[in-house]
Amino acid sequence: MASRSRLLRARALKAMFKAHATVYERSGGRIGAWLGLPTLLLSVTGRKSGQTRSTPLVYFQDGESYVVVGSDGAAKRDPQWWKNLQVDPIGAVRVGRKKLSVKASLATGDERERLWEIGKTINPMWSKYQLRTERELPVIVLTPIA
Repeated sequence: MASRSRLLRARALKAMFKAHATVYERSGGRIGAWLGLPTLLLSVTGRKSGQTRSTPLVYFQDGESYVVVGSDGAAKRDPQWWKNLQVDPIGAVRVGRKKLSVKASLATGDERERLWEIGKTINPMWSKYQLRTERELPVIVLTPIA
């Protein structure tokens, strides 16, 4: 019964995120904040399908770069968008009305710790998610490219 419940929850969340991404895109970025948190729309190429997939993510800026966390609600595995970026690190973000190409990189060591500390103040749920999963939540830096 627990696995059926988990499956239904996963399907509901997937539908909700897809609807959120559609609203964000169709509104030209005017509608899209997630529970009042700063939200961007990340579009990446699917590593298996080759199709573009878009996901709304809470973010914060670090200089010119955008930083996101692969929390996936404390799931046991990394989110699909991060797995896709590990195969092809080039993606696109929409931040409000602004669209730009980005290259993703995993923050490690001191950089990860610095960004993680900032991120926990932006989205306190990330700390709670980290406590609920055994994997280290990846901190991803999305750097604009020309």
